[in-house]
Amino acid sequence: QTISIAKAGITTVLNSRTSVLAAANPPSGRYDDLKTAQDNIDLQTTILSRFDLIFIVKDIRMYEQDKRIASHIIKVHASGAAASKNTDTAEGENWLKRYIEYCRVACQPRLSEKAAEMLQNKYVEIRQKMRQQAHETGKPAAIPITVRQLEAIIRLSESLAKMRLTPVATQEHVEEAFRLFNVSTMDAARSGINEHLNLTPEIANEIKQAETQIKRRMGIGSQ
Repeated sequence: QTISIAKAGITTVLNSRTSVLAAANPPSGRYDDLKTAQDNIDLQTTILSRFDLIFIVKDIRMYEQDKRIASHIIKVHASGAAASKNTDTAEGENWLKRYIEYCRVACQPRLSEKAAEMLQNKYVEIRQKMRQQAHETGKPAAIPITVRQLEAIIRLSESLAKMRLTPVATQEHVEEAFRLFNVSTMDAARSGINEHLNLTPEIANEIKQAETQIKRRMGIGSQ
């Protein structure tokens, strides 16, 4: 596929022959649970629908978790000098890199008939649920579920089979692909406190008005 880039007055289109991993912060600097994923990510739905998986990573302040992260960062820096001396040895022993390269070259799996049928049924089921949710809330989903998402799940299923050097992607691979899709993109689409509390339009409007009044009373640039 292609990627369009417009930066510093330069507009260009680049060919994309590999996977793209992108990370970004919300517009306000921190993820706002009162807003949907679309408002926090601040990208058009046409762009969001092009990502196979969308994960929301929150910086939750927890003592044990912060302690583990700090310990890991310190160990990385402490062992940095030793690792740089043994770069050649590490490259020679990096079997994981060689395994991934072999999987790419030697294995090109395709969906089995049963897996394809299962994929079709699950996709239709998700579309029905999203349609029902939009009908009940009166709002479209923050991240639309389209044929692009179906293609993403197919790619995930085939990639999972490729990791195991399996020539055929089975129902097991499809189930795992849907699990990944549910805990990432679908979870992101359902994010926001409004989705969990099932707020009525009247209460949601009161919250919006209260937020507007608070912002009017805050100085420019204050938090």
